[in-house]
Amino acid sequence: MTTFNLPDLGEGLPEAEIVTWHVKEGDEISTDQPLLSVETAKAVVDVPSPVSGKVLKLYAGEGDVVETGKPLVDFVVAGESGKTDVSSKNDAGESSAQAASSDSGTVVGNMPSSDETLVETARAGSRRRAKKTGRVKAAPAVRALAKSLGVDLANVEATGRNGLVTANDVRAYASDTPTASTKGSGVTARPQRLKPLTGEPERLRGPRRAMAQSMSASRDQIAQCTLFDDADIHGWAPGQDITVRIIRALVAGCKAEPALNGWYDGEAMTRRLFDRIDLAMAVDTPDGLIVPVLRDVGSKDAATLRSDLDRMKVATRERSVAPADMKNPTITLSNFGMMAGRYASPVIVPPMIAILGTGGTRHDVVPVMGGIEVHKRIPLSLTFDHRCVTGGEACRLLAALIADLQRAN
Repeated sequence: MTTFNLPDLGEGLPEAEIVTWHVKEGDEISTDQPLLSVETAKAVVDVPSPVSGKVLKLYAGEGDVVETGKPLVDFVVAGESGKTDVSSKNDAGESSAQAASSDSGTVVGNMPSSDETLVETARAGSRRRAKKTGRVKAAPAVRALAKSLGVDLANVEATGRNGLVTANDVRAYASDTPTASTKGSGVTARPQRLKPLTGEPERLRGPRRAMAQSMSASRDQIAQCTLFDDADIHGWAPGQDITVRIIRALVAGCKAEPALNGWYDGEAMTRRLFDRIDLAMAVDTPDGLIVPVLRDVGSKDAATLRSDLDRMKVATRERSVAPADMKNPTITLSNFGMMAGRYASPVIVPPMIAILGTGGTRHDVVPVMGGIEVHKRIPLSLTFDHRCVTGGEACRLLAALIADLQRAN
């Protein structure tokens, strides 16, 4: 008998919630066939079987939270004798797991058994499934959503690429109304909540729990200060992409004043400043705040940035963002104005040093030489960690950002 333990899925998290078992006790399974889907604080992850054999015992049910390294399932493998723990949490597998931590969404670790070394692979948001005739194509999070809403995926019209059923397809089917498009926005619109509100305590899970932990850490560790100002975009040439322009302006600000693009360690009193800008984009979803990262935004042109933004929105809606795509941002953008709000005090997630919030564009009355005019302006809110950033440094970044935004194109 072989026991498979919950592997470290590459996020350094202590636990994960079981979303869906793809097998039941007594089933036969092949190596690399999807075994279960789990939800971490950042993504829904498919975990494939490390062996071929018969499923003897499932240690937890759907909705249960399992600690990393704890048993998930017992297998009976042909020709195997004795009991062996299959886990990436052993000394032999540590170096391999660490070496793979930077892989894009994939974690590989060594798991010794009685007669060979097994390899376990977890792919965040993987859509691989056992090849079964007529099986509906859907990501793990979409299957979990459909199950919670009592929707049969076979009845849902797929609008995703290559016949993939999306979360919006499921919600539209459940509510019998189309979902609103968010094309062109930097923030995913919040779909209608379909679960009944009962007033009963509801345990925070996944991204909501991660958000609670991050906000508590921010409250306890950071001395936050916020600057407010507006960028006058009255002179913009037609056809400008607002989100791309904001990203470009933030890059200009970081180049003018690099002190806000980096990390600060309060205990060691050390800071790390980076030339490369890896931008975290805070996205609101029904499951909570998800923050994917756009890599090296300073090296990309407008078309590439727009393509990356569109890809990021789809992946966020489907909860298929790879864990590697949410790691190690250097600065954050919160584009909350796409929904509502003018100014805010955005909260920094440590170890980052700064976050820029952009409010909804407004037509304001502004004084000009000889009178007044109505100009379109973007409200800006820049929060920085005053422990390691001076007010002057923050002002210089904001001034350079505004100057770039106020260019015609």
